[in-house]
Amino acid sequence: MKPITAAAKLGIYLPAAPEDFQNTPITREQLDALRDDPPEWLVELRRNGPFPRDVVAQKLGVSKSGLARGGVTEALTSDQVGELLANPPGWLVDERETHRKVLKEQARLREQG
Repeated sequence: MKPITAAAKLGIYLPAAPEDFQNTPITREQLDALRDDPPEWLVELRRNGPFPRDVVAQKLGVSKSGLARGGVTEALTSDQVGELLANPPGWLVDERETHRKVLKEQARLREQG
């Protein structure tokens, strides 16, 4: 599989991965090996980032669209995410509330379904 696909499956930001990972196709067996026994660089990326936007959105409790509306277009590190959570700007408070309402509505619709 392409490195971008492998990075997405591992939940990491591809440009932060080692160059050989970025430039080499990954087999399913290699992907499984990375999941089962992650090398130090993978452990570090998962711990401290930078994280891809979908992971940042999840950590902040907002949608990816909410990140864009808040002006977050780049990958963030764990320190940057922590700072946003510790001192949430107005857009983050609003987007978290919007996301919570959307998830609640989706759950209600599933129950009715």
